[in-house]
Amino acid sequence: MPFPPLDPAMPATDIAALTARDLIDLFRRKAVSPVEVARDALARIEKFEPAINAFVRVEAEAALDDARDAEARWMKGSPLGPADGLPVTIKDNVDVAGVPSRKGSRTTPDIPAAADAPSVARLREAGAVFLGKTTLPEWGWIGVCHSPLTGITRNPWHRDRTTGGSSGGAAAAALLNLGVMHLGTDGAGSIRIPAAFTGVFGIKPSYGRVPAWPASPFGVLAHQGPLTRTVGDAALMLSVIGGPDLRDSTAWNTPAPDFTAGLEDGVRGLRVAWSPRLGYVKQLDADVEAATAKAAQVFSELGAKVEEVDPGFAEPIGILDAIWYGVSASIVDAVPAARRGEMDEGLRRMAEQGARVTLAEFLAAQARRAELYRHMLRFHERYDLLLTPQMPLAAFEAGRVTPAGGRFGDEWIGWSPYTYPFNLTGQPAASVPCGFSADGLPIALQIVGPPRQDALVLRAARAFETARPFKSLREPK
Repeated sequence: MPFPPLDPAMPATDIAALTARDLIDLFRRKAVSPVEVARDALARIEKFEPAINAFVRVEAEAALDDARDAEARWMKGSPLGPADGLPVTIKDNVDVAGVPSRKGSRTTPDIPAAADAPSVARLREAGAVFLGKTTLPEWGWIGVCHSPLTGITRNPWHRDRTTGGSSGGAAAAALLNLGVMHLGTDGAGSIRIPAAFTGVFGIKPSYGRVPAWPASPFGVLAHQGPLTRTVGDAALMLSVIGGPDLRDSTAWNTPAPDFTAGLEDGVRGLRVAWSPRLGYVKQLDADVEAATAKAAQVFSELGAKVEEVDPGFAEPIGILDAIWYGVSASIVDAVPAARRGEMDEGLRRMAEQGARVTLAEFLAAQARRAELYRHMLRFHERYDLLLTPQMPLAAFEAGRVTPAGGRFGDEWIGWSPYTYPFNLTGQPAASVPCGFSADGLPIALQIVGPPRQDALVLRAARAFETARPFKSLREPK
């Protein structure tokens, strides 16, 4: 017997306003079917995709098949897991069996992946409905979202602005609720940058919490994690994708905790450091500085003990450069010379710089990275959390690698000074929407926790969300 029709008092378009938690409750009560939810999401993707270009490919028939299977399970009262019937998207550098992983590059083979990546496998085992794969820059090399393969992905708040990247398609899809859970990756900020620029929630979990295979070329810098409209949905997703997978030798491979447990426990009594410039950031837009300072004050209002203090490390850009540039060289070197002209010119230039990084410099960078990790361990003996602005500016012009005017320098990482240090340390870090710029673009606060304290970061983000609910969009402006 199929699900009963939708309640006439709740038109199908209202599905666009529902969270993952809402949907699971409705599935359980047989008030809405996973098939109706999938159809609604696919219809809105078809409607909005020409304006935002967030998808590499949409798997409509496969998604409806997944949804029909989920509907049958819910009718029997035997869902597979906490994500059964929930529509999800996967960034196109993460493998989905039967679907190509092009990684934003014309030079990658257009052949189906043989197996699901660990995070995808855990979602599939939990009954998720796969809508499609989302856009990224070529191999995720920059913090914006345009590539030779797919063109420019645009910010739904202002379509001439970037979504940020590299998980830009996932962030745009999260904002418009084109699926309720979106898998991104973060090597130097690639979940948090687009989360900040689009006004959604994104968390880079502790390194190793979410297994990854095949391994990212960016190695220990690379994390996988959720982009969602709400903290609760990210907590639910992380509880699923954080499950063990022995293919990743660097993962924790311990059972994933239920990150929704204790989510409402608040921040009263926590020791919180607020660092508006990390001790070295020189360029910070006034409206961002004001909005994030006000957001930090909210933690005081919620009962935390907030102190303005810098973590005390020198700008670690040299550590990142040695690793990032060196890896970029290895990516380009693996492409036949005759095809390298098809690659992003900026990536090729970075690879040329990377070819000059010596093995000794690369190994020295790894040693300095380890010391930065130990420095932050000592810092967190005094502070439970660190708050910073997430980005020093709001979203800039789409199609550019750096903002016009040159005030952030010539390299893309110059305008993202708050993200990459915590890839180097592997700490959990989340981007929380906290306001808007003078021209109506989102601003975000970053919440950084000690290693393996992902639940604490989620709890703090949820406390802020409760006090200052996030604003969203129903369709591109």
